[in-house]
Amino acid sequence: MNNDIVVSVRELSKDYPGVKALDKVSLDIRKGEVHALIGENGAGKSTLIKMIAGAEHPDSGTIEIFGQQFTSLEPLLSKALGIATIYQEFNLFPDLTIYENIFMGEKFDRKVFPNLKQWEEDAKAIFKEMNVKIKVNKRVAEVTTAYMQLIEIAKAIAKDSKILIMDEPTAPLSNVEVDALFALIRHLKKKGVTIIYISHRMGEIFDITDRITVMRDGKKIITLDTDKTNRLELIHHMVNRDLGDNFPKREINNGDVVLEARHLCGNSSIAVKDVSFKLHGGEILGLGGLVGAGRTEVSRLLFGSDKLVSGEILIDGKLVNISSPKKAVLAGIGLVPEDRKQHGAIQELSIRENISLPIIKRISNSLFLDTDEENKRVVKQRDALSIKTPSLNQFAKNLSGGNQQKVVLAKWLASGCRILILDEPTRGVDVGAKQEIYKLIYELADQGIAILLVTTEMEELLGLCDRLLILSEGSCMGFIERNEFSQKSVLELASGNM
Repeated sequence: MNNDIVVSVRELSKDYPGVKALDKVSLDIRKGEVHALIGENGAGKSTLIKMIAGAEHPDSGTIEIFGQQFTSLEPLLSKALGIATIYQEFNLFPDLTIYENIFMGEKFDRKVFPNLKQWEEDAKAIFKEMNVKIKVNKRVAEVTTAYMQLIEIAKAIAKDSKILIMDEPTAPLSNVEVDALFALIRHLKKKGVTIIYISHRMGEIFDITDRITVMRDGKKIITLDTDKTNRLELIHHMVNRDLGDNFPKREINNGDVVLEARHLCGNSSIAVKDVSFKLHGGEILGLGGLVGAGRTEVSRLLFGSDKLVSGEILIDGKLVNISSPKKAVLAGIGLVPEDRKQHGAIQELSIRENISLPIIKRISNSLFLDTDEENKRVVKQRDALSIKTPSLNQFAKNLSGGNQQKVVLAKWLASGCRILILDEPTRGVDVGAKQEIYKLIYELADQGIAILLVTTEMEELLGLCDRLLILSEGSCMGFIERNEFSQKSVLELASGNM
């Protein structure tokens, strides 16, 4: 084996019922490089990295790590070989502190009690290296999704790993946090750490990687040097079709004010302080800000998931009491949460059950479900959103990320909501599915649905929205009208410069 190659997979194949997840994939990863794996959802990227991490076993083929050949790996063996993996789904203990999560299982000698004070100090040093400000003695349950991602990265750094696998590490992060992460990745590269990097964000692929491997339908299509390719070539290899313009121009025709928030205050993990805005029918209002700005917290207040300490919510000019998600749904509000697997689609239920859940009382009497009516409504949403599935009885957990997101959207559209809150609607979905979701958002706005869009992706804020409201540390920093959109104007307000 070439001394420069640290991971070498040969002819890896994996079959699941009805799906060929990997089809004779061969690939070499070099020492100290950032190597991107890209492709649409279902291309085989996650299956490949799970095999390297020991979480899945190939049906055939071999894996070489630092010259040692294996027919399959186990998680403990993978860790012992110096491999750490940061998955999209977090593996954290919510009731333990941040520093306990970082070192639990890594520095604990069963013969003696763990030195918690040392753990705390070591965790502070790791976050300082990452350029992240956080109180490491906080419980994980008290922090946002973005900080959970940073904790997972800190766990990997604490292991002093030689090979670091990152699956969509920037999905919940804002531009400033992404810049800090990239600085850290460059620092790790200089130390000789090899990074396998999965992302659907083309900009960061070109910003941080050395080589790119494109996968499609379980096959390796091509490996390219990053500086010798371009976005259009990569998309062609990924989807084998033309996607057109990401954000086509549309006629903005906003209607009357549908929702008004007056002086909202909340006291969750990030305190919301005096947030006010109006949302019109047919408008796409973007809610922007850095990690910890309070965007998700505002969404949860509007949906009744968090308690409103003070302030008022009006719908069609009438004061409403939204003290629970049930009341929000009755008021015509739907929420697509940022963590679709935890709070969006119920993984162990079918597509049919997920979509019909919010309308179950409408399509049943006291004893029986009207299955014909349910089927009519579910099929309508499946067709409207182009949900790719062999059966409506398929479990949500078996769908790709993009199709899971469509199922979450479908249940709110089936409910007939007039106000739709979208929190990171394209997080972890591929470039093709993003296009479909963007098109759907435009169509919903054109139908008169009022949309509040929360996203950390600057491209989406500036490309999709009619108007922006920027938050910082739970407070309104200002509005930006469409003709004043720029990355500079967003970041100035997001960083607290009024």
